[in-house]
Amino acid sequence: MPACAPPRTQHPHPPHGPPAARRRRFRVEGADLSASVAVFLIALPLSLGIALATGAPLQAGLVAAAVGGLVAGRLGGCPLQVSGPAAGLTVVTADLIHRYGWRTTCGITVLAGLAQLGLGCLRVARGALAVSPAVVHGMLAGIGVTIAVAQLHIVLGGTPDSSVLANLEALPAQLARVDPAAVSMSALTLTLLLAWPRIPGRAGRLLRRIPAALVAVAGATATAALTGLTLPRVGLPSWSSHALAGLPDGPVLGVAAAVLTTTLVCSVQSLLGAVAVDKLVAARPGFAHVGRSNLDRELLGQGAANIVSGTLGGLPVAGVAVRSTANVNSGAVSRNSTMLHGVFVVVAALLMVPVLERIPLASLAALVMAVGIQMVSLHHIRTVTRHREVLVYAATTLGVVFLGVLAGVTLGVAVAVALALHRLTRTRITHDQKEGVHRVHVRGQLTFLAVPRLSRALHLVPQGAHAVVELDGSFMDHAAYESLQDWRNSHTARGGSAELTGRRAAVRTAEPAPAAVCRCRPWTPWRNHRTCFTGASSTRAAPAAPAAQELARGISSFQRNTAPLVREELARLAREGQRPSQLFLACADSRLVTSMITASGPGDLFVVRNVGNLVPPPGEEHGDDSVAAAIEYAVEVLKVRSITVCGHSGCGAMQALLAAGPGDTATPLKRWLRHGLPSLTRMAEDHRAGPRLTGRPSADAVERLCLTNVVQQLDHLRAHGPVARALAAGALELHGMYFHVGEAQAYLLDGAADGAVFGEVTESAEDAEDAGGRPARQRGMEDEHEEEEEKEAQEGKVEGRDVTAVKEVRGPVRAT
Repeated sequence: MPACAPPRTQHPHPPHGPPAARRRRFRVEGADLSASVAVFLIALPLSLGIALATGAPLQAGLVAAAVGGLVAGRLGGCPLQVSGPAAGLTVVTADLIHRYGWRTTCGITVLAGLAQLGLGCLRVARGALAVSPAVVHGMLAGIGVTIAVAQLHIVLGGTPDSSVLANLEALPAQLARVDPAAVSMSALTLTLLLAWPRIPGRAGRLLRRIPAALVAVAGATATAALTGLTLPRVGLPSWSSHALAGLPDGPVLGVAAAVLTTTLVCSVQSLLGAVAVDKLVAARPGFAHVGRSNLDRELLGQGAANIVSGTLGGLPVAGVAVRSTANVNSGAVSRNSTMLHGVFVVVAALLMVPVLERIPLASLAALVMAVGIQMVSLHHIRTVTRHREVLVYAATTLGVVFLGVLAGVTLGVAVAVALALHRLTRTRITHDQKEGVHRVHVRGQLTFLAVPRLSRALHLVPQGAHAVVELDGSFMDHAAYESLQDWRNSHTARGGSAELTGRRAAVRTAEPAPAAVCRCRPWTPWRNHRTCFTGASSTRAAPAAPAAQELARGISSFQRNTAPLVREELARLAREGQRPSQLFLACADSRLVTSMITASGPGDLFVVRNVGNLVPPPGEEHGDDSVAAAIEYAVEVLKVRSITVCGHSGCGAMQALLAAGPGDTATPLKRWLRHGLPSLTRMAEDHRAGPRLTGRPSADAVERLCLTNVVQQLDHLRAHGPVARALAAGALELHGMYFHVGEAQAYLLDGAADGAVFGEVTESAEDAEDAGGRPARQRGMEDEHEEEEEKEAQEGKVEGRDVTAVKEVRGPVRAT
């Protein structure tokens, strides 16, 4: 694939479905058609209003709306996002027109589109989302304030200036010469805009299907025409005199700053809009087939749309939240709705000019002013206040209002960085004593700046005392880590005891894991498990924590460390349901971690675990239906392509089976183990070597029985009806596996003429170590960019993977 080519959309289902899927396509087109009409009715007045607010030719708004629907809708990575002229670009565009003129502004739009294409090719779309939400919300609020103040002059019958300060200074004079006709039409527009969604009753539910923006503008237009009011109206020049883009004319640095600002605002607004659309889609039932947005492709689509829009003399294009929300809520199910709305805009621009020219400018100004006011969201203000980022929000808002968008965003980012540094260096350390226990409580992040205070607090603990250090933070740098460990070693060597605890039990540290610590990646939350440490740093063992406390700590560690990494993938699985390709039958032994030894994740395996990895034969008296039910569900409902029976070394069930012998059913455990008696009989009757590991004989009778049991349970599997039918149809394969716990080595069953042999699983190329000794898969998890590639590859996995001859440990059995 070329470097700049849009990434191909991954489909969770095969591209060719049954005839029923083709019949549903007609209903999808009907839903898209109705949604496109609703979006068009919103986009038409808003596009004209935004063009009016920027000072651009009014048809430029229609050009941008049509191009946003057709180009961005077709090429973008968010199928249900609607693009066009956005209110968030009003201030930027108005300033460009005032400085450089309209044709140069169009040229700047083309250059911004090219810059977006470059960013899309570099795959940095997700990096744009790293900007603090307080900065983004503050930018939108500042733009909203600027729009509202400027449009207020048109609402009152005047003409706005180019800056907020100038508009505020001219407001008293404008209030002294109010135009009653303009004010009346603006008031009518705002009244209809606010009252229409609140019409009660059944009639209100029907009427609310018509967009409030269309009703408000149409009502003001009809009233002005019937009353014969004299006031400025929309003027659409002839398309023959429409101005196209020209070469940028102005200072190089000024033009470069303009391109950067336009690119920044267009990209951030579009990417945030795509993320918001994904959340809307996930929250609505019946949208599971709509894939998650490809942000890099969305950036490429927005860049192409800006190039076309600027070339044709249109406004800059970005994703628009109001239209996108209407598109999702109207039931759109594909990008066809966005494209059809663009077609309708083209038809309206060509055939509805006489109707559009009757719209009062004051009505459009009132509509845009309402949009600007809504951009100052009380919900956003409450959110940033709750997260203690109101200072960042306020700085960005005021900076955008008084300094401009680029300067305001830069100021907001600077304040956000300063606030983060302040929080990082602000650490509160206290010491107290209660019932003979000395407690040192650390609130905040432990960095080298807090080491002197930490040392003073730790040295208040007398020799031989029991100390508890509560770490209420999520980061510890190298200097703090060494200081804490040196004190702990010294304190325990002198007869004292030290316990590290707190709400955050597993504190992250900038110190790499020492050689004495078990490297448990990629299961990083497990690194702080008590069995991973060799005790080199302490002379006495720490007291065992209560079971409830261990459970709470584990859950807390998952929520803090793992949940953010898997939340998006689990949300996708929640929408689409489970589609595992493999059933994995394993023992319930706590040392056998299926996800670890198969490097699998959520949605990969359908796992059934019991004592001894036993499969009761069907039709047996006093049999167990739970395993049979799981097999039936996996084969006939989930359509798994393989079943793996996994035994392991040191199996307690096999030891009990050897010790008890046949006929002992005194307890539930012994009654369950009778399903393993055929394995015991098979081992006793097999005069040949029996199942063995490659390269060496079985270590003892327990290991030999474990291997024989895997082979016997595969025979039991073949006796189950669903399995037998799937095997006969060639839709299922059976595999045996043995895991040696002490060696951490997996073996796969390979039938041979002289008996079953369990062969070692060799390392694949993708798992080979680099020069630094790290496996490639580990490097992928340590590197953020490679982790993203891995996630995208996982999302592209096709249902029904082939799992035949196996040479790598990615999943229990994975094809080569």
